[in-house]
Amino acid sequence: MGLSLLARRDPLAAASEQLRLLAQTTACQPFETALNAVELYPLHATGITTLQLNLGKLCNQTCRHCHVDAGPDRTEVMSKETLDLCLQALARTDIPTVDITGGAPELNPHFRWVVEQARLLGRQVLDRCNLSVLLLPSQADLGEFLAQHRVEVIASLPSYQATQTDAQRGEGIFDKSMEALRLLNRLGYGKEGSGLTLNLVYNPVGAFLPPKQEGIEAKFRKELASRHGVSFTRLYTITNMPISRFLEFLIESGNYEGYMERLAAAFNPAAAAGVMCRYTLSVGWDGTLYDCDFNQMLELPVSQGTPQHIRDFDPARLHHRQIVTRNHCYGCTAGSGSSCGGAVT
Repeated sequence: MGLSLLARRDPLAAASEQLRLLAQTTACQPFETALNAVELYPLHATGITTLQLNLGKLCNQTCRHCHVDAGPDRTEVMSKETLDLCLQALARTDIPTVDITGGAPELNPHFRWVVEQARLLGRQVLDRCNLSVLLLPSQADLGEFLAQHRVEVIASLPSYQATQTDAQRGEGIFDKSMEALRLLNRLGYGKEGSGLTLNLVYNPVGAFLPPKQEGIEAKFRKELASRHGVSFTRLYTITNMPISRFLEFLIESGNYEGYMERLAAAFNPAAAAGVMCRYTLSVGWDGTLYDCDFNQMLELPVSQGTPQHIRDFDPARLHHRQIVTRNHCYGCTAGSGSSCGGAVT
């Protein structure tokens, strides 16, 4: 049984199997050993500046690299009660940023409500958007809603070429992505002086590390503008994490050991010092607390002795918690580093 199918039948068993594979790899030393060698172990949070909410695994796409194993048939969706607990926690702090992700977070029936409430609290809101969701008949006014509430859109786009994007995300997705980007541009997104931020996310199509962020951003900017009339604010590079569907791809293609060796060889102490888990708190669709969205998919909640659920949120005990690490963390510390905000160094 593949990891993807196992994850749907028994998420805990799937997570356990992935952690076993990651721990047994001969391609690298334990991640904690690498941290210890540069005097960063144990890794601790430095405060919380981003509250990341995973609104569920429901999505209108089924992408090959998806670490969430999201898709149209997933039923895990964050309830309004859990979202209300998140807003109560937010109101008790000065955490400036709410990072909303999924799945396609916009398909959560309470997405617009939580955006409105977070904005009323004066927080910056990020929407991690797959672009094609903007074209669904049920989301016809989604772009206008995002613009009205000054939501920062962070859109995944694996390539500026149709063949590579469609290979990773599904047939016809590139053309839909271009249509959605032009829609956002017409609303002012990605246009200088509009105040509406449109950032793209690039991750490699294959078992290799992303190139330098500045170089690939310049290439995307030129190609999208000249070929498709599309503009954007920034481009972030993100390393594919060796978990879920991408881990399955690595194993099936015979690239797993080589990829892990590549990540470990590129370990960068400066990137490790600035990893996103040090300033982010991730909330799962059921309210469980994690250090990051990747740990969430591996069923690795925050360390023992700290609140495990958003209902028990206590900033004093969470701000400087010890971060839970495993070998997949090499993905965030390789080369220039990788985070939800792109390269770290």
